[in-house]
Amino acid sequence: MIDPIVLRTDPERIRESQRRRGEDPAVVDRLIAADQQARDERQRFDELRAEQKALGKQIGPMQGKLKNADDATKPELQAQVDELMAKAQTLADQVKAADAAAHEAADATAALWLEVSNLVNLDSPVGGEEDYRVLEHVGTPRDFAAEGFEPKDHLEIGEALAAIDVDRGAKVSGSRFYYLTGPGAELEFALLNLAMEHARRHGLTPVITPALVLPSAMEGTGFLGQAAENVYRIESDDMYLVGTSEVPLAAFHSDEIIDAEQLPLRYAGWSSCFRREAGSYGKDTRGIIRVHQFDKVEMFVFCDPDQAEAEHANLLAWEKEFIDALEIPYRVIDVATGDLGSSAARKFDIEAWIPTQDAYREVTSTSNTTEFQARRLKIRMRKDGSTAPLATLNGTLCAMPRIIVALLENHQQQDGSVDIPVALRPYLGGRVTL
Repeated sequence: MIDPIVLRTDPERIRESQRRRGEDPAVVDRLIAADQQARDERQRFDELRAEQKALGKQIGPMQGKLKNADDATKPELQAQVDELMAKAQTLADQVKAADAAAHEAADATAALWLEVSNLVNLDSPVGGEEDYRVLEHVGTPRDFAAEGFEPKDHLEIGEALAAIDVDRGAKVSGSRFYYLTGPGAELEFALLNLAMEHARRHGLTPVITPALVLPSAMEGTGFLGQAAENVYRIESDDMYLVGTSEVPLAAFHSDEIIDAEQLPLRYAGWSSCFRREAGSYGKDTRGIIRVHQFDKVEMFVFCDPDQAEAEHANLLAWEKEFIDALEIPYRVIDVATGDLGSSAARKFDIEAWIPTQDAYREVTSTSNTTEFQARRLKIRMRKDGSTAPLATLNGTLCAMPRIIVALLENHQQQDGSVDIPVALRPYLGGRVTL
């Protein structure tokens, strides 16, 4: 959620952000009207409640006078008390109705706020999925032709090594499911250990998060808006399977006030992730690039908003270090405004080179969500004697399937083996090849 003060003092800033995202700016006008009505209804309730309290202070003394009155004055006092009691009953009905109207108006405003995405960073390139800005290239893709052989794709390599089994995955669970077996499973465990060691070295606290969350957590992080179609819902229990541990990590401190001296709080969460991949029919149907279930290590930061951009730079640097350690060529892109996701103000992706696709494909993302998620989840910091929303940021350290794809394809050898990067060897018993 955006600070309501921005809506009331600079609504054009929100309209411009909506336009840059390719979303509806007219929602801002509806929100302004709803916000004003909510404030008017609340003011009416407050005024009636104050009048009711003032009347209550009159009734008590009058009832005392009536009790002690003589026969001559009692009828007049009784009439006054009756009049006050009748007025009190009328006010009680008005207060009840005003309270209901205030809550209804507040709920309508809150529902409209859910249609408004975070304010984009003005440095982000404007446009859609293909309008990203390339920030840097790291590493040089191998020239397989010069080495005298045609590279195989990750599935052909994985099946030959008995590392990936998509046929049995489909037999048991349907399309876009898979088994990692033997060296494939070992490779994932090695990546998990390397990622967690990398996270610990940079001061992140390891966390194993729940895979099921309540609607409040999913909505608070912004995943029930434009991303809702990709979320799995357990209808009988009204719970959701997480598509990323960003959700339970963000909600970890919901409804809490954190002393500013404790910030930043940095976590590295491991979880299985579940995505419906709605709308991706026909895309990446071969192999394990786009699947319904996968494991991931996600970094998450709570910090003072003044430090958010510095923390964003940290997360990107740690992601780059990890991909560097795996000796995979990649590029870093500044994601365009129309491809940010509703919570992100700015996002950087790392895209690994995939030889058989002759393309760079996303393997990590890091987003600065500013105060957007914290406001929704009611997470605040205590600073200089007052409280205020803090900032949250997230960054993928290792999404296992896509990293495995990049490793197999970039480090394959002509004899069908796969070289293991030096950084991974200690977690694979010292082996140098798969």
